[in-house]
Amino acid sequence: MIRKIDTNSEEFQIELELTKQFTDKVISDHGFSYNPDDEINESIQMGLARNKMIYGKRFCPCFMVIGETAKEQETSENRLCPCTPALTNEIPSKGSCHCGIFCTIEKAEEIAKDTETHDAIATHSRGLSKEECEKLLTKVEVNSQELESLLEARELGFVKFNLVDTREWMEWVGTRIKGTDYLIPTTSFYQALERITDQKSTPVVVYCHSGSRSAYCQRIMKDLGFKSVANLDYGISSFGGQRESGDN
Repeated sequence: MIRKIDTNSEEFQIELELTKQFTDKVISDHGFSYNPDDEINESIQMGLARNKMIYGKRFCPCFMVIGETAKEQETSENRLCPCTPALTNEIPSKGSCHCGIFCTIEKAEEIAKDTETHDAIATHSRGLSKEECEKLLTKVEVNSQELESLLEARELGFVKFNLVDTREWMEWVGTRIKGTDYLIPTTSFYQALERITDQKSTPVVVYCHSGSRSAYCQRIMKDLGFKSVANLDYGISSFGGQRESGDN
């Protein structure tokens, strides 16, 4: 079940402000830096605020929350921000946590330079043949231009695939890639995935904001028997094509 939170409500706005204070303290206590991409930070902060309202704890929004009751959630291996894997492994070895919000100063500088490079890439897409489309859908990752071309080819009937957004409902309502077929949030992934378990032979392209949450979901889908699952490299933040918004 997809849990919906009114992001304009006073309750959510208060919790979001408290969550921002919480992440500020994590940054200060550990000497981290925020990701240079403010959209990533806001997305994660909104997810943390959402989980605090629903579960009473700031579970990491990049992973599904396991357990129906508070006791089950406490005894399961749910990630509570700032999570131990991030502090002991991900940030020391990779420079940032899985969600991307907490970075070392060096990693933040690297991301800023990389973002400038990606912003300079032209977004014009070209027409693809049926064979090229089928080959693209077998890749582990596709980029913005490739996804734009795949969406164009799908409109022409050259190829069939499902485009899946793995972010949260409130992010999906705010903005999503035009042509998205399903919203399957990471935090309730197994339940929401039931909507397409009868379509395992149909190729899938998954995306989130930056590519990390969807990569996690991609691995799960492959393990569950989905034939072909490609991840949008750098997520919707890199997408130069058409978007849409609203609860429709």
